[in-house]
Amino acid sequence: MNQRFYSLDVFRGATVALMILVNNPGSWSHIYTPLEHAPWHGCTPTDVVFPFFLFATGNAMSFVIPRLEAAGTNVLLKKIFKRSIIIFAIGIFLNWSPFLLWHDNNLNFKSWDNIRIFGVLQRIALCYFFASIIIYYFKTKGAFVMAALLLLAYWMLCFLLGTGSDPYSLEGFWGTHIDRIFLGNNHIYKGEGVAFDPEGLASTMPAIVNVIFGYIIGQYIQLKGKTFEMISNLFVAGSVLILAGLCWDAVFPINKKIWSSSFVIYTTGLSIIILAIMLHLIELQKYKGILSHFFDVFGKNPLFIFVLSGFLPRLLALIRIPGQQDINGRAVFLTPFSWLYEHICKPVFSNLNNGSLLYALCLLLFYWLIVYLLDKRRIYVRV
Repeated sequence: MNQRFYSLDVFRGATVALMILVNNPGSWSHIYTPLEHAPWHGCTPTDVVFPFFLFATGNAMSFVIPRLEAAGTNVLLKKIFKRSIIIFAIGIFLNWSPFLLWHDNNLNFKSWDNIRIFGVLQRIALCYFFASIIIYYFKTKGAFVMAALLLLAYWMLCFLLGTGSDPYSLEGFWGTHIDRIFLGNNHIYKGEGVAFDPEGLASTMPAIVNVIFGYIIGQYIQLKGKTFEMISNLFVAGSVLILAGLCWDAVFPINKKIWSSSFVIYTTGLSIIILAIMLHLIELQKYKGILSHFFDVFGKNPLFIFVLSGFLPRLLALIRIPGQQDINGRAVFLTPFSWLYEHICKPVFSNLNNGSLLYALCLLLFYWLIVYLLDKRRIYVRV
């Protein structure tokens, strides 16, 4: 039970690195298809990154919760509440930051009136909280049953409460009405052209299951140890879940934006398969190469570097570098990061997708250097 699994650090670090990569293209208009989210139904490599991170969160919990249980219920609940509140608050801070914005050549304070309440960190906080409570009070077998009930209940709610001819469409999804009631239109994401939040209240319900499954798999890995039997069983479990998700897709489409139950099952299966491959290569074959060392430092400071990768571009956006005028003769300003894209990365290739990808890779290397230096100094930011 006390074995260390380096592959879990690499898995977690790889998901954080991919989250940073897909969130920081040089231009949102020039992205290769695998680095974009599916328009609605379907699943791209980018769509699996967030559920992979939730799964990795559950893996980490399988090591921590037993220690907290040994310390007593009060200690465990205090830790769960504190960590959840802090992560949620950091998410709000990130959405609101840097609290100023340029308007008509003046810096104005960003009013709370139009700040999005939910987001990636807020979902992580809620999923961590509810998964931890379920696991603590229902134990492993009970948590598995609760996970199944959550997925089935969410399916029924989507089907019964959805509106229009398609309850799984952008217009028909029932969760949007819940978000509008409790959050208000001004505090909801509008990236789809309407007030719709892909990390809203309702769709958080099935996302909890990604964490629960991650915990169960993490517990199983510790129980079986570094054996071929453990890895073989993970491959079987992952394959079964992928097949189940694809079958469920026929009646409840795989969809990240409403976090459908089939999406949970499908991405959990993929998570298990990828993790099993890493376990085989790293734990059994003893492979530790450039890639594993590159990713593991991200896994040692995952929350810190993810927050920094979201905060720093917002902060640097307050710095304005004069650029070329637009077609109407108005001054166009660049930020330090956009200057890097426009003057360094973009001119390298005639294909703008390549320039956009090069910029994303440059930023990834920049953030890697930060976590590498932190790791060298044994500085680990914990919540």
